[in-house]
Amino acid sequence: MKEIRLVLCMLGLIIGFQSQAENNWPSKPIKIIVPIAAGGVTDAIVRKASLALSQKLGQAIVVENLTGANGMIGGEACARANPDGYTFCVLNTGITSINPLLYEKHPFDPMKAFVPVANFYSLTGAVVVSKNSKIKTVRDFQLLAKNNPNDINFGTIGPGSYPEIFLSWLNSFWNAKIIGIPYKGGGPVSLALQAGEVQISAAALGNFLGQIKSGQLDVIAVSSQNRLKILPQVPTYKEVGLDEFKGKLWWGVFAPIGTSVSVVNQLNMEINQLLNTPQFIEYLESQAAEPALGNPEEFSKYVKLDKEWTVNLIGSMKK
Repeated sequence: MKEIRLVLCMLGLIIGFQSQAENNWPSKPIKIIVPIAAGGVTDAIVRKASLALSQKLGQAIVVENLTGANGMIGGEACARANPDGYTFCVLNTGITSINPLLYEKHPFDPMKAFVPVANFYSLTGAVVVSKNSKIKTVRDFQLLAKNNPNDINFGTIGPGSYPEIFLSWLNSFWNAKIIGIPYKGGGPVSLALQAGEVQISAAALGNFLGQIKSGQLDVIAVSSQNRLKILPQVPTYKEVGLDEFKGKLWWGVFAPIGTSVSVVNQLNMEINQLLNTPQFIEYLESQAAEPALGNPEEFSKYVKLDKEWTVNLIGSMKK
């Protein structure tokens, strides 16, 4: 009996210490893993949000870019991290839904390895071309793709990325054979477009806004339902006949499985409060992005529905 009481007492102390640690969260710096290269719009938004959140939480938030293997290196590092509430990651549909369908030996199961924390934001997709390219409209692009596909190098961010999925869908939709050239992120794709290494790409518009405004790149279509205030002259996918593509550029915050529910809920609350501030809303608009609000349960359902849509999309393209 004494041994049982001792064990129960020790368990009570452990639970008490854990509860106290959760109540004091955060008591040390937090790490957020970003699985793509620095310099792109996602990296910029995460760093902007991390700075604002660190001021609210009273602890530094360190952003770590772990690139490679189409996001699997960063994703795996997050999945294997200690679920103590001090490591999080920002992932997208490529990592949670697409990669497991493309790679036979996937290092982790995204649906079991992570706790969805917050559906952070979505980005406006855009078809962007090099300034010196012959392509000035989507119609020009279609004609060149059908008649001279070897004259087109299309910048992607590797298998499973939005650009790669868009390109695969487009080749099927137009019955074309456009060549994809992979890069490590939206920033590198932008540099490749400026250098003329590739003529065209379709990725998050925010990656290219600076170069578009300075006249270094052109945009010929955007994925938003309506024309954007910042680029009113640019037609939507629907206007140019690309609206059958339903791919979404969303990014969300995840934690390793086993992370405390109270910590997850607290971070979700802090992120939602940030996304509701006029200053951050204005910042997201300047990056051609929209805030995505909701609790962890709603985000979890969103991730599962996204996977179902992705399975159907990739299945239809293989037929």
